[in-house]
Amino acid sequence: MLGESWGVGEVFWSLIWFTLFFIWIWMLIAVFADIFRSHDLGGFAKFLWVAFVIVTPYLGVFVYLIARGRHMGEHAVEDAQSADAANRAYIRDAVGTSVGPADEIAHLADLRNQGAIDDAEFQRLKAQVVSA
Repeated sequence: MLGESWGVGEVFWSLIWFTLFFIWIWMLIAVFADIFRSHDLGGFAKFLWVAFVIVTPYLGVFVYLIARGRHMGEHAVEDAQSADAANRAYIRDAVGTSVGPADEIAHLADLRNQGAIDDAEFQRLKAQVVSA
């Protein structure tokens, strides 16, 4: 039925057209994302770009890529850097809850003063903290 009417060339051309359509959708999404994340464009300029891309989709995307393609790369780098900085800040905050050697020695001194540990154990634990 369908397999009898479609030749190898028709299947090949269908795959090519599907791939081109998928690439087109990808470019359209990338252009819209860049329009809305551009801090150097004002609201009216964003409106004009969106209207241009919606009214004349192929021409609008190609003109945007030619006119602002360099800025798209810069915006992607800025977003990656801000995401990396946010990730590093989160990790620093999560790890920052640990105490340092001075805090541990002060805690050991408090335990010694309270009588929970003796001087020999204090010296042994202090040596472990200092060597770590």
